[in-house]
This record gives sequence, C-alpha cells and structure tokens, in this order.
Amino acid sequence: MTQDSYMQPHPFGVGIDFGTSNSAAAIFDGKTVTMINLDKRDGIMPSANYLDRDFVAAVGQIAIDQYISDNRGRRVELSAELLGEERTSTGGNDGPAGDGDTSKVFGHAINDAGLPGRLFRGTKRLLGGNNDKMLIFNRPFRLVALVTPILLAIQKAVRSQVTRFSSESFDHACIGHPVNFEGVGQNRNLTAMQRLKEAYGYAGIADQTFCPEPTAAAISYLHATAIEYNQRIFTVDFGGGTLDFCILKRCGETFEVEATHGIGLGGDRIDQLIFAELIFPLLGKGERWRRVVDGLTVDTLFPFGDFEELLINWPVSYMLNQNKFTASVMQRMSENDEAAIKFRRLYDLIKQNYSYQIFEAIKLFKAELSVHSSATLDIPELDIEVELERWEFELMISDLLFELEQAIAVTLNKANLAHDDIDIVLRTGGSSLIPAVRDILENQFSEKVVDHDPFTSVASGLAIADYYNYGVRDIG
Repeated sequence: MTQDSYMQPHPFGVGIDFGTSNSAAAIFDGKTVTMINLDKRDGIMPSANYLDRDFVAAVGQIAIDQYISDNRGRRVELSAELLGEERTSTGGNDGPAGDGDTSKVFGHAINDAGLPGRLFRGTKRLLGGNNDKMLIFNRPFRLVALVTPILLAIQKAVRSQVTRFSSESFDHACIGHPVNFEGVGQNRNLTAMQRLKEAYGYAGIADQTFCPEPTAAAISYLHATAIEYNQRIFTVDFGGGTLDFCILKRCGETFEVEATHGIGLGGDRIDQLIFAELIFPLLGKGERWRRVVDGLTVDTLFPFGDFEELLINWPVSYMLNQNKFTASVMQRMSENDEAAIKFRRLYDLIKQNYSYQIFEAIKLFKAELSVHSSATLDIPELDIEVELERWEFELMISDLLFELEQAIAVTLNKANLAHDDIDIVLRTGGSSLIPAVRDILENQFSEKVVDHDPFTSVASGLAIADYYNYGVRDIG
C-alpha cells in the first residue's frame, strides 16, 4: 500500500481496539506491526474495571481476579437506600418546619453495605445509551469515568513500547469502534463516539482519528497481502459484543469503503445461551419443589427464573448470595432425592461466586468444538461434565446463525452488490472461528473465505490507519 493522497503525520502509527470483552493495541513503523503486551498473562487485556470503596481502580485481569476474591463466600445483606428527606409540614404561624416535621425517603432495598468493590465489564455496551451516570458507593460516576482507567492502562503500555524506538511524544492513535453501538435511539452512535472521544482525551490521546473495526481488519489484510486492483473484500468481524461487516474495494493505490453494517450479536450472547441450555438444568431448572406452607403441602416448580438473569451476568452474580435466594435453595437441597444434588451445585455456585469460572469453561468448550466434532464442558468446581456433539451446538445457536445470514444480505444490499461481486471474504473476531459460521460463509462465497488474525487484525489495521492517516476526525 502507498499513501499518495494521504499525509503521514507521525513516524509510527498507534491503533487501539477497545472492545466489549477484550482490548488490544498495536504499533506500526511503516513496515512491521508490533502488538502491545497489555496484560502480564496475555497481550489481550479484558476490558474490565474494578472500583473499591476508596475509588481506587484496578483494570484488566487483575480487576476480575480481585472481584472474584472479594466476593467469594460473602453474604449480601441489602438495606434500603436513603434518597433524602422530605418535609411533612411547611410550618405554621410559629415559623418553618422543624426536625420533627421531616421524614426520610428510602428507595428499594438495593444498598449492599458490605460490597467491597464494583466490577464493570462490557461498559462499552452502555456508551450509546441515554443514561450518562450511575451511582457508585453514593457517588455519581459518568460512563466516561468508568472507561478512562482502562484506556489509561492501554496508553501506559503503548507509551512504554514507543519509548523503545522513538523519542517522539506520544499523544495520537487511530481508535476503533463498531459500525453500530449497542442500545436504542437514533443518536446512539454519535453519543457513544462523543463519550469515547472524551475518555481517550482524559487518557492522554489528544490527537484522535476513528475507524470502524471491520474496516480496520480489512486494512490490515491489505497491508499483509498483495491483492489485485479493484478486488472487493467483504469483512465479517464477529467479536464478543457485536457482529460487524465492511465491503472495501481496492482502487489503484488506495481503497474505497462501499458499505458497512453491524448488529448487536456477539460471542457473549452465545456464551449465555450455552450456560442457559446446558448448565441451568444441572442447577435445578425444571425441578419441582414440595414444601409445607401454612399447614398445607404445596408442590410447584422451583422458581429458577428468579436466578437466571443474575447467573448469566457474572459481574453481578454475587447478588444471589442473599437470604431471599439462598433460603429456598437450602430448603430444596435438603430433600432426599436425586434433584438435591443439582441444588447443592447451585448453592456452591452462589456461595463461591463461580459464575466467572463457568464462562471461562464455556469459552474453552467453544474452542474445542471449533476443532473437534464433539467436546466436553468441564467445570470441576461444580462436578459438571457435559459432552456435546458439534451438530447439537449448531442446532442450539441456529437462531443466531440466521441473524448472521440476514445481516450478510443487508450488507450486500447496502452496496447494491451480489455474492459474485465479492472477491475475498475475511473472517475475523473470536466467534468467526465457529465452524458453522465458516460453513455459512463458504456456502455463500465458495472458495473466497480467508481467516485473518481473529484477535489482533483490528488493532493492527488501526495502527496502519494511524500511520497513513486513513482515519476520520469528524465524528458528527
């Protein structure tokens, strides 16, 4: 690639891919892309932020580990939250109302007085929403303030790498973003971009350009591979939070983006579906509960629905460790039947805060199913082993695969193109490794599908875009 019509503003380019689940960053010096090691365990860093009661932030895997450790075995005791005071009298002839004429106003029982800290992961999902603030330990926090510590950690890691080969002051980057942010409302993309821009500014990235994530993945492929002029690349970026598409055409020495599209479908939804379909029945879903109430024997289904949302959203699963949840579980697991084992598992999960471990096991399970015709979901903490055939998994996610097929058609229609007009199809993003996704693409674009750096292609392309000034500055 050359940059005939582009200004090269820096001796190196920086790309930052702040993702819903994980984040990555890269540097490009004009020849070589270097991935930045954002985490001691892995170059890819979880997009997580943990605030303790002193408002000290930990980010990445450290944040997740601290959250799990702080909440393991901790009983949650909720109390009513004091919202303020209201006057019950306006006073009288003797003067204004006194202390005895006011009453305290309490909200719902949502104040966890013993909560050691709050974990935030997937905050990117909230950026396009209408609510800009949330209350954390009785202090209002803007979403920008929750994102900034993660970006600061990324900036620090990049700066450390930059100083090894350049004396230039580092304050620039090309910033990735989904085609469509999650949420509702016509202005969600603009709102999210404005919040991202502000957060990156606080993190020391003043010189900002922006590029859609699937476009960045295509740019990295253009740099890595010699393709013919006028070839079209259809990028399918199936990440943790969103499914994004881009149709890019190489035009001489540069390129033209002909269409982009994105929907709120990612690997996180698949993980939650696996949890619900395979794990819930082993924790007591569908079992009956017989007990004596007011002298009468009552036999009903166990109210497992009360547990479901908190189970599949592991950052708040600790909320299950309340008497209103654990009392019914303890009563049910004391019965002398085979189902009692399931409720013992549910109790252990709640007390030991095992939801995160389950999701980590699910990710390994998906990876195994990507290379083998069957795999075992192994969760030793709960004595769970579930074997599943790949075809059973594909049946389980068939509705989500249909959403993928629909989105492909929408993207082609946006560009007024047919399948035969596409020359190369790039698969990138962790969920693109699912064989059923590959099969759909192969069926529609026979012998055109190429795998391309599923976890690093976006960050690499962003760094290249920063070097050649391909990004845009106007987010309006």
